[in-house]
Amino acid sequence: MISIRRRNERGHANYGWLDTYHTFSFDTYYDTRYMGFRSLRVINEDRVASGKGFPTHPHRDMEIVTYILEGALEHKDSMGTGSIIRPGEAQRMSAGTGVTHSEFNPSKTESVHLLQIWILPDVLGIRPEYEQKKFDREKMSGSWLMIASKNPPADAVTIHQDMKLFATVLDGNQALNYKLGPGRYAWLQIARGKLQVNGMPLEAGDGAAFAEETAVEVSGKGEALLFDLA
Repeated sequence: MISIRRRNERGHANYGWLDTYHTFSFDTYYDTRYMGFRSLRVINEDRVASGKGFPTHPHRDMEIVTYILEGALEHKDSMGTGSIIRPGEAQRMSAGTGVTHSEFNPSKTESVHLLQIWILPDVLGIRPEYEQKKFDREKMSGSWLMIASKNPPADAVTIHQDMKLFATVLDGNQALNYKLGPGRYAWLQIARGKLQVNGMPLEAGDGAAFAEETAVEVSGKGEALLFDLA
């Protein structure tokens, strides 16, 4: 079964400095039909204005992945970590027993466009961790590039959960097939462009949940994230 989550059905809030869309229930947006999918808890599409950001706030027992589409985001946390993440990099923070952090757009002129992803961990109460890896965006062209996993390659970040996160960019003349193993589920999130997904048209902001399916088939022109979930 494939269930489509259309972009215009998502939760939405615009605070001036932040324009945000919620694929799943988050903050003041609450819908019992969309509380997450398997261990995938949050996909927020955020646009943060220049010179603005999220003030220091706490998290615990959550795997938080940041994927930048345009611009840059500055990160600071109570572990003493400070960094700037840009397109072609993945950032992972394991909140564990508790961490506070802030996220800020350091540009004076440009907004930052990002996907904020939360994954429920398979172990609670770990020591907080931070990780940032650079990957080769050229390797995303017409193929699935691993961004995060429980047992990742050197250029991907570690997630404390039985899941794999891939990214791809298709140029309009390419098609991809991802085979799902027995008992596996998938979520495909369209980040940019327009794609055909198992014969169905999807566009930026749309998502699709796969249950009891054998493959995810993608073609068209755009960028997408694929979550392979237990």
